Amino acid sequence: MKIESMTSPTDTKGRFLSVVTGVLIGYAISCAAFIACALALTYTDMSESSVPVIVTITSILSAAVAGFDASRGAETKGWLWGMAGGLLYSIILVCIGIWATENFALDMRTVALFVLCVAGGGLGGVIGINFHKK
Repeated sequence: MKIESMTSPTDTKGRFLSVVTGVLIGYAISCAAFIACALALTYTDMSESSVPVIVTITSILSAAVAGFDASRGAETKGWLWGMAGGLLYSIILVCIGIWATENFALDMRTVALFVLCVAGGGLGGVIGINFHKK
């Protein structure tokens, strides 16, 4: 086996690392957006009723960025790698919700956010694979 193929972004280990890296970048974006939202809530007249919309939009965009980065270097199936990034992002998001909330409920809003994040990751993967092609 050649050394180049072992470090290629198309091998399983390299693909997995791309997905994890994408999710970490997505969460960095989410953290920055949520800190900005918290500051806006604290120091402005922003209503708390806007928080669910901000969380949804931020999560979808972060999952799309995760999908974009997850498809980096893939030759085909960017949507699949992007969806993998969105899925991992969603699973971690649900785990954080379970951990941080005493009375966590898997309601329709949570399921919808889960599905939207996976779809956002898939869209990011499609954009990412086409962006990275030469």
